[in-house]
Amino acid sequence: MESCALTISSCTLNPKSLNHTNRITIPNIIPVLRTINYKPANSTHSVLSFRSNSIFNNSSKRVHYDLAVVRAAAASASETPGEAKSPAKVGRTLQLAVMFGVWYMLNIYFNIFNKQVLKVFPYPTTITTFQFGCGTLMVLVMWALKLHPRPKFYKSQIVPVLMLGVTHTMGNLLTNISLGKVAVSFTHTIKAMEPFFTVVFSVLLLSERPTIWVISSLVPIVGGVVLASFTEASFNWIGFGSAMASNVTNQSRNVLSKKFMVRNEEALDNINLFSVITIISFFLLIPFALLLEGFKLTPEYLQIAASKGVNVKDLCVRFVLTGICFHSYQQVSYMILHMVSPVTHAVGNCVKRVVVIVSSVLFFQTPVSPINSLGTGLALAGVFLYSKAKRIKPKPKAA
Repeated sequence: MESCALTISSCTLNPKSLNHTNRITIPNIIPVLRTINYKPANSTHSVLSFRSNSIFNNSSKRVHYDLAVVRAAAASASETPGEAKSPAKVGRTLQLAVMFGVWYMLNIYFNIFNKQVLKVFPYPTTITTFQFGCGTLMVLVMWALKLHPRPKFYKSQIVPVLMLGVTHTMGNLLTNISLGKVAVSFTHTIKAMEPFFTVVFSVLLLSERPTIWVISSLVPIVGGVVLASFTEASFNWIGFGSAMASNVTNQSRNVLSKKFMVRNEEALDNINLFSVITIISFFLLIPFALLLEGFKLTPEYLQIAASKGVNVKDLCVRFVLTGICFHSYQQVSYMILHMVSPVTHAVGNCVKRVVVIVSSVLFFQTPVSPINSLGTGLALAGVFLYSKAKRIKPKPKAA
């Protein structure tokens, strides 16, 4: 749910996106220019004079010499970056590998702890508010310690960022509602349909025409989700509808942000964008949590939850861990997106979904039939094909 959000919003909010240009060392051609001597204006001599061994006096030898110098400098310039770049590439690859591993690990722990809490404390609005509250606290500490520069706002950014915050809030709340009603693996299988809604909203709101490859990749996604839904042991209409609604919310957010975001000012970077919408989500959810569920974080309600098999201390620890993992895995996801292309990030998100589904099935010992496994695998394969199909650009029409 977090990947596509930034995939579009980072491009739209940040007009000064990364320009991957290679800086080439310019060869030193000063030997040619040093043959020219400048004389002051009050001198009795002419303004420009030349040494006896300048290129104008001994043109043939001097030109050959300077050309040799230029060629040697150009050759050395073309070799040096390659040699220096190799260790940098290796370091960057290792860094990305570690960040992907951390992203997956935090996501696994979040889904496991979150499901454990929702089983005994069935108040998804309160839990989601608490998770955004933990994220808000982490953001304020980050800015206070100057681990990341504070954002600068412009008037034209208020409405688009607020819109992102509202849809981000709804998407995460609906996902938690679904996780509380059905198995983690089933929720993530339903959420694999995000590309389908991306294409639909892009056609309706942006008048974009998807390629035949993109449309073809949607067939296994839809078919796999339908197949998995019919054979899901924990199927529940509230869980199914909430997961599907989170898809609608997240993808409408992405498409609308692409349409309305301003580009004429210095924009928020990925980390600050996520930080700001986290704070917005926290303050938006507080009144809704009180209105819909009341204040549930009391010793009385925690004791009731503890009577279902988890003591109060362990429940409180898991509450905090869900909040930390919730914010951290999305923060790492945004950092990865800052370093790779949106397509690479989408593929990584697809792999992450596979890892979460498999780990949750093993941890909770969720019963999975062969047909259900086939449907889940088909849907995830379609998501992978969709990520690849987005790379294929339509051929321009002949005039």
